[in-house]
Amino acid sequence: MHVDHLTTIHSVQAEAWDALVGPGCPFLEHAFLSALEDSGCVGPDTGWTPAYRVARDARGGHPVGAVVAWLKDHSMGEFIFDHAWADAARRAGLAYYPKLLVAAPFSPVGGERFLTCGAPDPDASRAALLAELRAQVRDEALSGLHCLFTTRDEARALEAQGMAPRHTVQFHWTNAGYADFDAFLSRFDSKRRNQIKRERRRVREAGVTTRVLEGDAIQTQHAALAWDLYARTVDKFAWGRRYLNPRLFELLVERWAHRLFLVVAERDGEVVGGTVNVRKGDALYGRYWGAREDIPDLHFEVCSYAAIEACITRGLRVFEAGAGGGEHKWGRGFLPVVTYSAHALEHPGLDRAVRAFLREERRAVADDLARADGRVLVR
Repeated sequence: MHVDHLTTIHSVQAEAWDALVGPGCPFLEHAFLSALEDSGCVGPDTGWTPAYRVARDARGGHPVGAVVAWLKDHSMGEFIFDHAWADAARRAGLAYYPKLLVAAPFSPVGGERFLTCGAPDPDASRAALLAELRAQVRDEALSGLHCLFTTRDEARALEAQGMAPRHTVQFHWTNAGYADFDAFLSRFDSKRRNQIKRERRRVREAGVTTRVLEGDAIQTQHAALAWDLYARTVDKFAWGRRYLNPRLFELLVERWAHRLFLVVAERDGEVVGGTVNVRKGDALYGRYWGAREDIPDLHFEVCSYAAIEACITRGLRVFEAGAGGGEHKWGRGFLPVVTYSAHALEHPGLDRAVRAFLREERRAVADDLARADGRVLVR
């Protein structure tokens, strides 16, 4: 086995790459990564420099493992926050950037990060890939290696290899075999059930209806809609930043429409808001939302209720609504889920400080989940 260091996803055939991804995270698929590259959303000028690794069978050169890695010049767009670590390094006179990151870019979606689906010896492939990543950190004097939103098993394996585990929390909806939306509502007490009905009624009384577009129903013109929804929300916040651009959405509609899942809110035939989601297998992933008008409870309708109803209708197992949120998601049927990352910093003093912080953070997460009255999903 040998490992290639690639600076573009186009160096690998899409079929061979996606075979390694298998049923895993859609945001690591060839079409998504190539669209990011070809639109200029990733690259040296953005602080996301591709550093892919592909492990190959030395006998035939066939790919038997891969990892999506990046040389990062900042910590933006990651959703696992290490800004305080970077600030501590700066105050100590240490260079924190560049660092080496293993992650699905701009996507807080969990799954295997060491792609070995169908590999004859997955453990050997993962070991070879990890060894190459750590060698790059040493050889290029990078500050450290960070693997974000791994699976629980991967996090444990990385911890066994000396990396420090980090636990964070998201909120996911899981289908308990609901026959319809009313069956889902029956899980709530009457107060919460009536509140949800009231929120949905306000949207209808505003003359708004929702529908889902997916697969062949997504056409070229929907790229502009998806971009508009994304940009409107980003631009609302002082801390918002347009990581993506219109060309990316054009390429996603062109190359990846089979994964897109749009919830569109309309009034009198005009779009007033909606969400851009991604579907793969029996999972739905919420990504971007936006509104062209300020309509009460529209956010809850398109980001939660209409999407949940669509999941029930289609028999989808899980809806990951994205990072952030807590109380408002919990009250609408989403439960806390533990997410996993792993970190190793090269400077001994900084590494010790980070590990001490992560031990306390894991305790705090465990305490918070213990107060969740057992309603926790662990994957």
